[in-house]
Amino acid sequence: MPTNHTYARTANELTHDDLTASVPELIARSRYPMQVFDDKAALYKWLAREMADELSARNAQGAPTRWLLPVGPKSHYPMLAEICNRERISWRSVYAFHIDEFLDWQGREIPPSHPFSFRGYCQANLYDLLDPELRPLPENIVYPEIRDIDAYSERIAAEGGLDTVFAGFGYRGHVAFNEPPSTRWHKYSVAELAASKTRVVPLLQDTIVAHSHRTTGGYTQAIPPMALTVGMADILAARRIRLLTDGGPWKQFIVRVVALTTEPDVDYPVTLVHGHPQVDIAVDAASAAPIPLGLEP
Repeated sequence: MPTNHTYARTANELTHDDLTASVPELIARSRYPMQVFDDKAALYKWLAREMADELSARNAQGAPTRWLLPVGPKSHYPMLAEICNRERISWRSVYAFHIDEFLDWQGREIPPSHPFSFRGYCQANLYDLLDPELRPLPENIVYPEIRDIDAYSERIAAEGGLDTVFAGFGYRGHVAFNEPPSTRWHKYSVAELAASKTRVVPLLQDTIVAHSHRTTGGYTQAIPPMALTVGMADILAARRIRLLTDGGPWKQFIVRVVALTTEPDVDYPVTLVHGHPQVDIAVDAASAAPIPLGLEP
């Protein structure tokens, strides 16, 4: 961490200068190594290359690759499949733990054919695109399962823990669907959230609004209202955490919260990575842009 900058403890202590600092200033002051790409396409291209190189290196070592994978970001997956096919990078030793999945209003898993299914998206845009001889074993593609909710963490532990978490984070600071858990009636501590396990969660109302704004033209009824999510305990136990976002104006504030604060904060779950020994951040330029803090001209 740079030593020539005084960091805010929490999001509420960010100053006007923190919020309006230019992208080069933000990179220089970030408590974590930060890469900012010109646009989302450049971010996806870099991420696909990074993942392919990590897998290739672990294959060369004869080591398994144990990844925690999001859908969000997601557009790099076809690029990753293309690189692996071209360079013959095998996924046979990959254990792919997928980070979450939507549930319907009754808490049932949505089918892979559902337009919002993360399982369906990854099957069509990653695994089906890999040449058959390069694909991971089906039993090593792991999703949280509502019928045996503890099996997910048990499988991670059985395979030796996670090497890398590729963690997209939302504008409220959620990682996977670890959203701020406080309600009017219940409050939870940092320690409780950090120890959270795989579980069923109802989505926050503003999360549903944000999803609908970006994907359904504001039609909230189309967004599944519940989800299964990996807990923060498994995320924080990973050997490396790579924080990623491509949300543009939706993410300008939370990017600065991650980069310029020091204390874990339940209101912004992504800040629970503070204190982890190996974290880095990669975002598009629109997500890292200064916050205007005023009415449009």
